Amino acid sequence: METVITRFPPSPTGYLHVGGARTALFNWLYARKHNGKFVLRIEDTDTVRSTQASVDAIFEAMDWLELDWDEGPYYQTQRFDVYREYLQRLLDSGDAYYCTCTPEEVEAMRRKAKAEGGKPKYDGRCRERGLPRSDNAVIRFKSPLSGTTVVEDVIKGDIVFQNSEQDDFVICRSDGTPTYNFVVVVDDITMGINTVIRGDDHVMNTPKQILLYRALKSPLPVFGHVPMVLGKDKTRLSKRHGAMSVTAYRDMGYLPDAFINYLARLGWSHGDQEFFTRQELVDKFNLEHIGRSASVFDPDKLTALNADHIRAASVGQLAPRVLPFLAEKGYDAADDDYLAGVIGSLHARSKTLAEMADGARFYYLADVRPYDPKAAKKFLKPAAAGVLSLLARELDALADLAEKTQEGAFKRVMDETGLGFGKIAQPVRVALTGTTVSPGIFEVIEVLGKERVLDRLKRAVAYIETMGA
Repeated sequence: METVITRFPPSPTGYLHVGGARTALFNWLYARKHNGKFVLRIEDTDTVRSTQASVDAIFEAMDWLELDWDEGPYYQTQRFDVYREYLQRLLDSGDAYYCTCTPEEVEAMRRKAKAEGGKPKYDGRCRERGLPRSDNAVIRFKSPLSGTTVVEDVIKGDIVFQNSEQDDFVICRSDGTPTYNFVVVVDDITMGINTVIRGDDHVMNTPKQILLYRALKSPLPVFGHVPMVLGKDKTRLSKRHGAMSVTAYRDMGYLPDAFINYLARLGWSHGDQEFFTRQELVDKFNLEHIGRSASVFDPDKLTALNADHIRAASVGQLAPRVLPFLAEKGYDAADDDYLAGVIGSLHARSKTLAEMADGARFYYLADVRPYDPKAAKKFLKPAAAGVLSLLARELDALADLAEKTQEGAFKRVMDETGLGFGKIAQPVRVALTGTTVSPGIFEVIEVLGKERVLDRLKRAVAYIETMGA
């Protein structure tokens, strides 16, 4: 069986966005599913808009998504010798010709065709003139004048194009630079690409490319055109819908596995399953279950799925990813047992890594004061000083602060004061975290450790006594 070879060919004219990342993912998944090859190609022939910064951004996004490639990156600007060879083949076979019509003349032809009720196109004036190469000549492909070209699309089904509506399109400009449709075909032929999965904005290019494949006597690849990604208002996805660069989602604290899980579900399905590990996506992905209708990008669903992936991830997987967020806040955090405890207490309640870092604030402060004013006013009242002192004494006497041993300490304070657990836990929570919102109080105490806990309880007692003086 032929080895599956797919490709991702971004243009380096900006960042890698959601739609492009999904295209890359679908090609990567299909190659990995079939133990094939995934090729990365940088389509940088637009020298005016292409930048190295965009190339670097594409690599950075691919690295974060962990979409590794087997061949490349190839750069089209480094392949002009190959393109010239294939241009000459078409000229020699009579499938292409030189044209000296000026842009103004071609525009006049298009206006005339439109006025006569036809499709605006070049009228083939130089088609049979046998013109030689010249400085002002372009090279046009000699399209068939009749019949049809059928795109056998594994996603959309057969799409029929009338050849009479195609004009003799330019495959090389007068300055010697080849055009998009030509170089794509040459690249795919020479790189052995046999499966082309791309956005359906490329459907209209496909009949031209098929004609080029046939003229070059090369087998056609499998074509699959994926419907567009839309915003919630069913318009083309843009920044106002939350369509940012892929790395922006990394910087907001999304996990790469969560992001590719969400991207995969934008147009592909496997029953009712929503949560997929990376390996499950590789195992289950296919082209047959890519839908024909456009998908809607929903940031809220992405966030909910990210929360699921955070909950499913191990502490060891989360630690290196959350460290940059802690460092950004100035916390002196290290990948150690203390961080493991912090993550263990927060991962079930965090939707993003950024949110986890926010929640970790009290774990890394030397002093949680000043307390939240409303929390302090409500819970750090004079009567709480004695309760906090009693608990400090009980905890100090413990050999460890495991949850079961803590329960005994709290029970003894409850018995001595006659207070319920809640009446004790909330003042303790404010004393240890500075607020009324945190993970379970036993978790907080165990993670903080005896030294931090006793210090914070002591500071809270001093605060209450000062406020009451």
